[in-house]
Amino acid sequence: MAALDLSPGLFVVDGTLGAGGHSASIVEKLGPSGTLLGIDRDPMMLDHATQELQDAQCRTVFARGTYAELESLLSDNKLSKPDRVLLDLGLSSDQLADESRGFSFQAEGPLDLRFDTSSGRPAWQVIDESSESELTEILQLFGEEPAADEIASALVQRRPVATATELTQLVTAVKSKTSRENLHDATLTFQALRIAVNEELRHVERMLNDVLPAVLGPGGRAVVISFHSLEDRIVKNAFRKTDIWQNQTAKPVTATPAESRLNPRARSAKLRVAVRR
Repeated sequence: MAALDLSPGLFVVDGTLGAGGHSASIVEKLGPSGTLLGIDRDPMMLDHATQELQDAQCRTVFARGTYAELESLLSDNKLSKPDRVLLDLGLSSDQLADESRGFSFQAEGPLDLRFDTSSGRPAWQVIDESSESELTEILQLFGEEPAADEIASALVQRRPVATATELTQLVTAVKSKTSRENLHDATLTFQALRIAVNEELRHVERMLNDVLPAVLGPGGRAVVISFHSLEDRIVKNAFRKTDIWQNQTAKPVTATPAESRLNPRARSAKLRVAVRR
């Protein structure tokens, strides 16, 4: 929270509301005169956060959508330019535990992987309808998966791949001789498919390059937490534009060993901060 430099009366946007964990800390700093706008594509997470933040002293507004739609969400809710914008691009524990969408390697529910199940194609359908070369490109581009060719070939031979468990077993079989220490065999495949079905990088690029510069006034602060190199590269390159941003983090802030022990998923987190000129 220190990176946001919060004080009473500010207007803060949590563009990836999740279960409301970050926002619960934010609202404590804003006081009765402050405002929080919480945005999430996932209706389940919006419900969680609404309950979590129901006793907040500041004004709270919740909106279903993507952070890349921030300009229209501000207009729809008659809100002015925010003072702070937070983006945490990781999955929440609640999403990982939701077996109905296949985010967990062991999920027996449909291999969906969408944040918003009312739009787009689920992951199983992408696998079923894509050519082997298209699947290879997804795995290489969005997962940086070294075994992309072999996994794509196995997917085409095996499909339909209906559940997360089936996908995990397939990838593990392909990568049994090339496993990487401290990384589950299926991590990069799940990452690639999730990014593809949710168009995550397109949303990040639009937010960083177009939306944030438009909605933040001079002195406005953006804080972005990313979890893999593809996202971090977009954030880093955007914040290097010195005519738009005063970059506050020459190198990303990463979790301490103690923080990583408490929350293993924090090991890959990278935090970057910039102030609008």
